[in-house]
Amino acid sequence: MNNFFKNIRIFFWVSCIVSMVLVSCKSKTAVVDASKNESRKNINKIIENYYNNKNQFSTLYIKASAKYATENQNQNVTAEIKLKKDEQILISIRFLGITMAKASITPDKVSYYEKLNGTYYEGDFSGLSRFLGTDLDFNKVQNMILGRAIDNLKEGKYADSLADQVYRLDEIADANTKKSFYIDANNYTMNKQEITQTKEERMVQVIYSNKKEYSEMTLPLGITINSYQKKGKAEINMTYTTVNFNEELSFPYSVPNDYKRIIIK
Repeated sequence: MNNFFKNIRIFFWVSCIVSMVLVSCKSKTAVVDASKNESRKNINKIIENYYNNKNQFSTLYIKASAKYATENQNQNVTAEIKLKKDEQILISIRFLGITMAKASITPDKVSYYEKLNGTYYEGDFSGLSRFLGTDLDFNKVQNMILGRAIDNLKEGKYADSLADQVYRLDEIADANTKKSFYIDANNYTMNKQEITQTKEERMVQVIYSNKKEYSEMTLPLGITINSYQKKGKAEINMTYTTVNFNEELSFPYSVPNDYKRIIIK
């Protein structure tokens, strides 16, 4: 049983924070040669069409079933996500109806507690980013949940290709870190985004499926995260079972009094 609840904690960190962060690792941007003006115009048009998609709502409520699998184990949990656009995200991970972990995320603050060891974290993104070794902010977490590009595509430089009605944008960056974004050529929604870090022998892939068009936006109801590292591979599958936009939501979060704070220096 202890191993199971340990996996709940691992699942929470991987699905709610680590996986989101890995996809958005920093990379250096290179300058595109002026002779590629035509390609750049095409890329700019793809990005423009992508950002022309609807993304108009105030709040979002999601219930999801989730499965975390490695080469040695499988765990199933449920997740509840409350999102007030650009302001706050509240994520609860439950097993058999019992809340085992909870996180409150705002643009300025990250708070998290887990039940098994009775520990919690509270701090800004800079401390957590240093601990994880990569850049993290509120928008990256929000975009992950919404199935949108983690990075601001308007700020990058890319090489483009088209295959099977999917545009692929490969960021022109340093040799170690390679990012790719796969955009549906029919409706300009995100199909997949991935990052490969050669020196670390690490690759993370985020795949969006079962997209549903709402009046507020097109939202993927399925998210698959594949993580490949030296120590092995892991897969997270999330299925959104309930989706409600623009309801009045509350964001209750409080750490039990006897929980021990985790300090990240």
